[in-house]
Amino acid sequence: MNSIAIIAASGIGKRMQLRDGLSKQLLEIGGFPVIWHTLNAFQRASSISAVYIATKQENIGLLKDMAATSGFGKVKAVIEGGKERQDSVNNCIRAIGKEMRSTGIHPDTILVHDGARPFIQPWEIDEISRLSQEYGACVPATKPKDTIKYIGRDPEFFGETLERSRLLQVQTPQGFRAPLLMQAHEQAELEAWYATDDAALVERFFPEQQIRVFETGYHNIKITTPEDIPIADAIYGQLASAN
Repeated sequence: MNSIAIIAASGIGKRMQLRDGLSKQLLEIGGFPVIWHTLNAFQRASSISAVYIATKQENIGLLKDMAATSGFGKVKAVIEGGKERQDSVNNCIRAIGKEMRSTGIHPDTILVHDGARPFIQPWEIDEISRLSQEYGACVPATKPKDTIKYIGRDPEFFGETLERSRLLQVQTPQGFRAPLLMQAHEQAELEAWYATDDAALVERFFPEQQIRVFETGYHNIKITTPEDIPIADAIYGQLASAN
């Protein structure tokens, strides 16, 4: 299988309360930056042939050096991200399309992952790649631990309580057959329509396409707030001892 990974790593981490626009992907867990753990997983995944990273312009050189010194030979390109996450992913898709036209080599699937999710496992990446190829689209998710409620018309009061057994918390990497994802992003750009994840683009422009659920564990957290760092350190320790 020939899968390409896009790593969205342009976030400045406003909720992390970082100074001077520091990227949360460069915070350290277990002695290595968050993004290092992410790239290490995709380097080790057998289904991945190339990795494209979208990041802030000032971090391009740093990530290129990290890939070179760490032996992350699958990193094909590190490019500047866009204003929104969707723009960053689309920048990578354009670069992939250019490479496809140049080489004539077409990937089977494209996986899109958040750079701030450092604990995805190589075997999970491979399984999402496989399911994406088989079903057209695959998204990892976990069951929520808490009860979820709508806010009512008056935001100071709750509205409806949702049925927890029918809810899932969506994660990444989200995988798609390459033409499907590329066409969804192209159409979204034409309509200037933005969504919070890539699956939502596919749902909008290809409503007939079912998205396969891949239920994963609670280890695949996204580093978002300061409280996530000690949790990430604990997860890192557990995974290191298990491996």
